[in-house]
Amino acid sequence: MAKTLADLMPGEGGTVAYVGGEGALHRHILDMGLTPRTRVKVGKLAPMGDPMEILLRGYSLTLRKADAAEIILEEE
Repeated sequence: MAKTLADLMPGEGGTVAYVGGEGALHRHILDMGLTPRTRVKVGKLAPMGDPMEILLRGYSLTLRKADAAEIILEEE
């Protein structure tokens, strides 16, 4: 089973393999820099686990878990 960005815990990372979602959500995720072959790492989780802080390309991004579940990571 493929691992998604939402499956990672703080300190864990991976490489984006595929970005799912449809329409505006898909485009918005790509516009934020979450494109295939991008290295990502989870920085922090909010107290209730949602949203999550993602570190990529030298900056941090806050992403809802539902959106992070649309991002498939490469198997390592």
